[in-house]
Amino acid sequence: MGALSALEEALENRWEALWARVLGKEPVELLDALRAECDRHAVVCAADRVIVPNAYDVELADPVHEELAPHRSRVGQALTDSLVRHAERHGYEWAGPLAVHITRSADVPNGRYRVTSRVMPHVSAEGFQHA
Repeated sequence: MGALSALEEALENRWEALWARVLGKEPVELLDALRAECDRHAVVCAADRVIVPNAYDVELADPVHEELAPHRSRVGQALTDSLVRHAERHGYEWAGPLAVHITRSADVPNGRYRVTSRVMPHVSAEGFQHA
């Protein structure tokens, strides 16, 4: 592991520890789902160019949404920042301006969250959307 990778990993671990103090738990599973969604939809356009979706929807089950809603701006920013760091580590290029939208959903299949992505040419970074 190179020095830069070790530094990035250390910063990521500190960020997750901070999140745990602020919200009382670690969002590792949700962050991993966002990163996996990004990776799954990466399109190699050239040897040195990989494009990924720029709009991510995080649908939260009602209890999870209620728990995170008081921290909506921090949660939205933290998820976006983590996704940006992930893309930088992998050399990904966004298909347009990056946005992570967090919404409430009564039909989340696992009872906690669902992450989807798409390419949108024009988006706004809003964090939590009003239902």
